[in-house]
Amino acid sequence: MSGGVDSSVAAALLHEQGHDLIGVTLHLWDASGEEQVGRCCAPEDRDDARRTCEALGIPHYVLDEREAFRRHVVDPFLDEYAAGRTPIPCVQCNRTVKLVHLAELAGRFGATHVATGHYARTTQDGARTRLLRGVDHGKDQSYFLFGLPQHTLARMIFPLGERIKDETRAEGRRLGVPNADKPDSQELCFVPDGDIRGFVSRQRGGTAPGTFVDEQGTRLGTHEGIEGFTVGQRKGLGMGGGSEKPRYVLRILPDQRQVVLGDEAALGSRSLVVTDAAWVAGAMPDGPFDASVRVRYRHDPAPARITPTAAGFRADFASPQRAITPGQAAVVYVGDEVVGGGFITEERVPAQQHALV
Repeated sequence: MSGGVDSSVAAALLHEQGHDLIGVTLHLWDASGEEQVGRCCAPEDRDDARRTCEALGIPHYVLDEREAFRRHVVDPFLDEYAAGRTPIPCVQCNRTVKLVHLAELAGRFGATHVATGHYARTTQDGARTRLLRGVDHGKDQSYFLFGLPQHTLARMIFPLGERIKDETRAEGRRLGVPNADKPDSQELCFVPDGDIRGFVSRQRGGTAPGTFVDEQGTRLGTHEGIEGFTVGQRKGLGMGGGSEKPRYVLRILPDQRQVVLGDEAALGSRSLVVTDAAWVAGAMPDGPFDASVRVRYRHDPAPARITPTAAGFRADFASPQRAITPGQAAVVYVGDEVVGGGFITEERVPAQQHALV
């Protein structure tokens, strides 16, 4: 229970159905010095979770997972940015510190299942648990859950998977949840101001400056550090405005401390390569198959041919996709079902001559 409306309503719905519940909140990050915390990590969020549990008449526990969060989420986040990639920490958090860990702890609490406020669904297919998109595709969070193993998925309950967000808030008001009208959190809980470079500098003792170059390697200017740049970025480059044609980040070259800039047309790619793949069914597919792929959280799944490899898979898209970004997750869907996913490497095939999707 993060203290947000979704997990609170999920608990209230299960309580109304007669389930015996235990509320658990994870203490993941602290505001200290110049570091801040966003919603879901702040003390007031833990208070909101406690107030919800008091309203429902269920016990509430706070577990100190700060060391695990640092080791499994924050340190890899810093490493990825230093390597010129754009990490997706919520995937790592769910499959390490949060859901997998909670499923392992459930037995100590005498619990059979773990319920959360994620907008996702599961269904049983014999002995296999299938992971599905939430009905509210605008809020669907199945993208972040592809890394959950079968033994964890089998214990998960997602009470909001069949609802849209407006229905969730309405149910919260009906059930008397104290935080039913609390605003949603959008930012990273440990970098709420969005200043990635400042966070990296404070955590790792400064960043090294570098240069902007074009696709031919011509020097265009300087920057304060590659950390914080991401493929597809146009604003905040510090390159000046005027009538000059807009430039976009095409690639980041960490060894040279270079950020490659170019036209938007150069952002299109017809394929990507993924490593560290996880297949929801537990076994790698036997051979190539047709599916749809999301290359970032707010991306509409795009048709592609998936070819499994020893390290992950290759996705070849029916049409070029914009700003495929190393470090982000590529998640594979067949219809509404999550088949698997992994993390995008630097390898991609440009498609400058095609229109972008």
